[in-house]
Amino acid sequence: MTYDHALTLGEIDRDGALQETAERAGVTRGDALRRAVLGGGALIGASSLLGGLPATALGSTTRASAGDVDILNFALTLEFLEAAFYNEAVSKGKLSGEAVKFARAVARDENAHVKFLKGALGSKAVKTPKFDFKGSTGARGTFLKTAMALEDTGVAAYAGAAPMIANKKTLAAALSVHSVEARHAAWVRNILGNGSNPLPAPAPFDPSYTEAQTLKVVTGTGFIVM
Repeated sequence: MTYDHALTLGEIDRDGALQETAERAGVTRGDALRRAVLGGGALIGASSLLGGLPATALGSTTRASAGDVDILNFALTLEFLEAAFYNEAVSKGKLSGEAVKFARAVARDENAHVKFLKGALGSKAVKTPKFDFKGSTGARGTFLKTAMALEDTGVAAYAGAAPMIANKKTLAAALSVHSVEARHAAWVRNILGNGSNPLPAPAPFDPSYTEAQTLKVVTGTGFIVM
C-alpha cells in the first residue's frame, strides 16, 4: 500500500474546531506567534529569533484559552525551518541513494505540515524567516546528522506541547504531525547506520522539550538569520 495523500486542514478540522480556537480565545491570529515563542515572558532574550516579537504572559482565563493557537504557531516556526532545510537539500542535487529518497519524502511532509498550519492560522500567520543552513544541505554526512538533530527536536517539541493542548481536535492534529516526525527521526537514524546513534529507536522513552529548550536548540544552529 502506498501513501501519496497529504491531509489537509479541511480533512483534519472537519468541524472547524482549530480555526474556532482563535475566535473563542478573543485574540488576533497575527498575535498568536508572539505568545507561542515567548509564552511566559521567560524567553525575552530569544526574541531576536523571530524579529523581536514581544513576550506575553498567559495568566488570564482568556489568554490561557488561547494556548492551543500559541502551540500551533510555535509549531509553524519549526515546520518552516524543517521545510526550508529539506527543500534546499533537494534543490542542490548533491545527495544520492537513500539520502535523497529521504530528503524528497520528508520535504513533501514538512511542506504539507506548513500548508496545514498556515491554513489553520489564517492569512496572518507568521511569515517565513530567512535561513542560512551553512552548507549542511550539500553533503551526505552533514545533511543526515543535521536532519537527525532537527527531527529529534521536532519530536521532543511536539511531545512537550501535547499535554498543554486543551482542544481535542487540536491535540489530534498535533499528534498526527508528531508521529510523522518520529518516523522521520527513525528513518534518518537507520540511514546513518553505525553512526553515533545507529538504532532507529535508541531508548524506550523519548524526552519532551519545553519552548525554552526547543528555542535553545533552534537558535543554537544559527540557521535563522532574519
